[in-house]
Amino acid sequence: MMMMVRSADAAVVLRNGVCDHLHKGIFSQFSCFLTILLNPCSHLHIKASAEHQFQYGFANLDDDDGALTQFHHMLRMRPLPSILQFNQLLTSIARTKHYSTVISLFRKMNLLETGFVKPDKFTLTIVINCFCNLNRVDLGFSVFGNLLKLGYEPDTTTFTTLIKGFCLNGNMASAVKFFDEIVEKGFQPNFITYGTIINGLCKIGNTSAAILLLRKMEEIGGREPGLVEYSTVIDRLCKDKLVTEAFKLFSEMIGKGFSPNVVTYTSLIQGVCSLGEWKEAVRLLNEMVGKNIWPNVQTFTILVDALCKVGKAKEAQAVVQLIIQRGVVPDVVTYSAIMDGYCLCGQVDEARKMFDVMVSRGCAPNVFAYNILINGYCKIENIDEAMNLFKEMSRKGLLPDTITYTTLIGGLCQTRRPQDALLLLDEMQTYGQIPNLFTYSTLLDGLCNNQYLDEALALFEEIETVGLVPNIVVYNNLIHGMCKAGKLDDAKKTLLESFC
Repeated sequence: MMMMVRSADAAVVLRNGVCDHLHKGIFSQFSCFLTILLNPCSHLHIKASAEHQFQYGFANLDDDDGALTQFHHMLRMRPLPSILQFNQLLTSIARTKHYSTVISLFRKMNLLETGFVKPDKFTLTIVINCFCNLNRVDLGFSVFGNLLKLGYEPDTTTFTTLIKGFCLNGNMASAVKFFDEIVEKGFQPNFITYGTIINGLCKIGNTSAAILLLRKMEEIGGREPGLVEYSTVIDRLCKDKLVTEAFKLFSEMIGKGFSPNVVTYTSLIQGVCSLGEWKEAVRLLNEMVGKNIWPNVQTFTILVDALCKVGKAKEAQAVVQLIIQRGVVPDVVTYSAIMDGYCLCGQVDEARKMFDVMVSRGCAPNVFAYNILINGYCKIENIDEAMNLFKEMSRKGLLPDTITYTTLIGGLCQTRRPQDALLLLDEMQTYGQIPNLFTYSTLLDGLCNNQYLDEALALFEEIETVGLVPNIVVYNNLIHGMCKAGKLDDAKKTLLESFC
């Protein structure tokens, strides 16, 4: 059911009865939309297409060239294909996230000679979706204005697409305002609409508003929240470490007859692990297996990470062996969690073995995995091996990030090679990686500890030059270096400056 009973003709209501209300509401942000609404000469009454199933076909189009070739081939066909087939093509391209291509083809369709099959409501909704995914919800509303201009009745899918556009932009205030306005005008949201709003609220951490909407679903839309809505809020509560509240909602969900799935359990396991309650995590794992819900790689990775953080790297490795036996393929995140666990215990050689196992099983290490191992070697002062890994990253086409450089700068300073650390800072900037305050603080500390006070003072000036504000750690390192060099007066002066 697309609309509430009290809404006889939503398009007519939007066109003729609510312009003043809309002008005060969310639509006032989009002048082009209002221009169409307020222009009485622009309301063309064209019968909307009844073809809803345009999601099939063209499944193998995975590049722009193939899409353009198919599009121009269709244009040469006589008679021309129906708008349904063009919608199928545009939908398939949109699925590959080539949103700009869809918009380009849509514009070509509008420039063709008279007699060409005209875009229908579903064509316009596809284009709205593409604009929203390109973070241009304003242009999405412009297309929505054209949809009304052509006399089509907007449906729940159209409105949900625009709401999603706001959510993708992180503009939840506008998303909720728009949601309230369409509900007031008689449109009944479906489960996708609710899920979109709830997911958006959860992503910005507004869990209380998400729960409130969860409670109002039955009142507003005449339906109870389902597994997806409950799981979304439970996941956010767990990420916010509000695990008690998450379990209350979990119990409520089960009480209403909804069976949890792997996503629900994975969220709860992540929640208890974030509190260090790995035994509770194991209990939940056993419970879900007992219900014939098999954990996925994300579930296992969370558990592996929790075990590593409490010094149980061997147990974590046993879990990895278990998931391999069960046919679940560990990913780079799983392997990295175990490597990090070994490094935390000072067992860098074991971490390297796991790194090699990962590579041998066809799982390509990323920058994060390299950073873990580089940090491990730096901590045991094996800077040569750390630098070898650094060079290997470049050979494999991986771009070291700020964390990589900062870790190596710290390692070089720790092994009394501050001049090499200064050179690495220059190299870092040459390759487009911007040092942060922690990078400068690490190098400043290394220079002071190795009695390179002049270089440390020059670096301190650079920190201020690039617009960073020195914190208490930076000042402490500099003052310590001055005291160590016997420059007590300079240390006192710097101390007074730190209070300014």
